[in-house]
Amino acid sequence: MREDKSSQPSYGEMFRVFGRIGLLSFGGPAGQIALMHRELVEIRPWLDEPRFLHALNFCMLLPGPEAMQLATYSGWLMRGIKGGLLAGLLFVLPGFAVIIALSALYFRHGDLPVVAGILFGLKAAVLAIVVEALVKVSRRALKSRFAWALAISALVAIAFLKLPFPLIVLGAGVIGISRSAVRRDASSVVVIDQDDTGPLAGQTLRTLLVWGLIWLAPLALLSYLPGVPEAFAAMGWFFSKAAIVTFGGAYAVLAYVGQQAVEVHGWLMPGDMLAGLGLAETTPGPLILVLVFVGFLGGAREAGLEPLVGGLMGGAVALFFTFVPCFLWIFIGAPHIERLRSVQWLSAGLSAITAAVVGVIANLAVWFALHVLFGSVVETRLGALTLPVVDPASLDLAALAIALGAGVALLRFHANLFVVLGGATLAGVAATLLA
Repeated sequence: MREDKSSQPSYGEMFRVFGRIGLLSFGGPAGQIALMHRELVEIRPWLDEPRFLHALNFCMLLPGPEAMQLATYSGWLMRGIKGGLLAGLLFVLPGFAVIIALSALYFRHGDLPVVAGILFGLKAAVLAIVVEALVKVSRRALKSRFAWALAISALVAIAFLKLPFPLIVLGAGVIGISRSAVRRDASSVVVIDQDDTGPLAGQTLRTLLVWGLIWLAPLALLSYLPGVPEAFAAMGWFFSKAAIVTFGGAYAVLAYVGQQAVEVHGWLMPGDMLAGLGLAETTPGPLILVLVFVGFLGGAREAGLEPLVGGLMGGAVALFFTFVPCFLWIFIGAPHIERLRSVQWLSAGLSAITAAVVGVIANLAVWFALHVLFGSVVETRLGALTLPVVDPASLDLAALAIALGAGVALLRFHANLFVVLGGATLAGVAATLLA
């Protein structure tokens, strides 16, 4: 089930490495996956390439943040459930602390020019980080014409045909399996790892009961315990639902969360959601931490408590009900997925999914670039295609300059990430104050 004990890192080593990953995991899932690959596969012999990609392929199929789930899966491979908890929590908690602080700053002082300048510079720098990460992921995952074709097809499907992410993933998997069957790869090795026998059905049931209780018992307390503000119970149900339907990551659920939080619950004002996404883009950890921003503003505005106290509690509710289900998916599914690593038709399907996800990530990079660099972006229909149209006059030259500078620093000179972010922040403040 897990790596040989001779290669297992200690908990202290895991704490240092996953703590570093948690603090440096900027740039969305593409950057985070690239960072984990570098730390766990390239620098340290904790995971080999096939096992890392196998875990990644499985996490891509799950609802919720794939990078956080990959960290949890990797920790589970090394030290079981305790290792998975350690890795998953360290991946999330640094970003949670930062997004809470930034949410409070936004709530109190979001209209100050200096704060706006900081966000402006960071968003432009993150664009360069996403592009750098996309380049790295593409080099690893796209090693054949078939993989390139899948990635381009997925990009067209999600960007121009507006097909749903789950359908793209399912289609890629079916194509990969079918191609494997045609090439008769499926008949070459169809065995289950004998060294990784996996849990018995009873162990899986116990895992389901324990983590189901961890998830649902607090939800029941929020709903029925006297004295708990109704806003927190509504958040518990809402973020639990979001954790189940967020296939494709934060961008895929952005419209749903924004509409519900603004029009149904009244937690956000129009425009808050894009500001929250900008904050989440500039913090370490998964982009789905934007839900913590939603929870903070909802708690601050609707809980009937002192705003910062209500905001902190709302952010904590969002954190808990967004990420506890992620641990449930991994601890139930990972043991069985590990037992199937040698089934080549399944590996072919998962590899095809990885190639398709590169196209999805490319779409996210393009979407982010358009909204960072241009003030006016609209979509127009051309037959079955939906095309983004920008107003060239709305090009933000300052954002372009900061993004290009950050890109050159990262791709050409391999500059330290914190140095790049710091320089972009200063440039953003200067551009805002001088405008």
